[in-house]
Amino acid sequence: MALCYKVGIRREFSAGGVVVRNLRGRPVLAAIRPAGKPEGTWALPKGLIGPGERAEVTALREVREETGVEATPVEKLGDVRYVYTWDGERVFKVVSFFLFRYRAGRLGDIPPEHVHEVAETRWLPLEEGPELLAYKGEAGDGGEGA
Repeated sequence: MALCYKVGIRREFSAGGVVVRNLRGRPVLAAIRPAGKPEGTWALPKGLIGPGERAEVTALREVREETGVEATPVEKLGDVRYVYTWDGERVFKVVSFFLFRYRAGRLGDIPPEHVHEVAETRWLPLEEGPELLAYKGEAGDGGEGA
């Protein structure tokens, strides 16, 4: 009798936000350079969904913690799925992204307990987002993310 073994794979669920506003008559989006990443490595604010937390609530929290701005939910944009390896273990990750409208605050006014996570924040021109965001899944082409 042949035995079939199914290799377990760790699963992670995260949520992130695309915060949009008009600045000097141009639509822009809030981007971060995660700590430890080289200059020009732009990403969207995102993080792990807490126990019992809704994805949209996580995304809103991550936007506030990593950019310093307050935002209003608009709609869910979709999910990005990918597999990565961490410390020799394969991890299947799903990141749910939500669209938010900027409400208040100054980009870069990050709460002190989260400053270590973010090296830089910037408003990027919305139309340049797909070229400037470092992780393909965040740029809207469904590729690998981080």
